[in-house]
Amino acid sequence: MSTLKSYRDLETWKQSINLVEKIYRVSRAFPPDERFGLTSQVRRAAVSVPSNIAEGAARSTTGEYLQGLSVASGSLAEVETQIIIANRLDMLILKDMETLLGQAEAISKMMGGLKRSLELKR
Repeated sequence: MSTLKSYRDLETWKQSINLVEKIYRVSRAFPPDERFGLTSQVRRAAVSVPSNIAEGAARSTTGEYLQGLSVASGSLAEVETQIIIANRLDMLILKDMETLLGQAEAISKMMGGLKRSLELKR
C-alpha cells in the first residue's frame, strides 16, 4: 500500500481537477451575457472542489480535513445543480450534462470513502 505524500496524490483531487477542466471547456460555449452569471458561478463552484480538498488535506487535524471535504461536497452539489440548470436553459447539451454529472457522482463517491476513512482515524 502506497503512502500519500500530498493532496496531489489523492485520486479524488485529481478527478476534481479533471472536472474543473471539463467545466471550463463546456462553459466557453455559454452565451456571452452569462459571463458574469452562470458561467462564472459554475466555474467558481468547480474550482472550489479541488481547492477545498487541498486545503483540508493541508490542515493539521483530521477534523479540519473533514471540514474541507464537507465544503468540497457542498461545492460539488452546487456544480451539479448549475449543470442541470445550464442544460434546462439549452446552454449545455444532454451528452455534456450526463458526462459532467457522471464525473461529479464519481467524485462524490470518492469523497465519501475518504471521509469514512478519516472518521476511522478520529
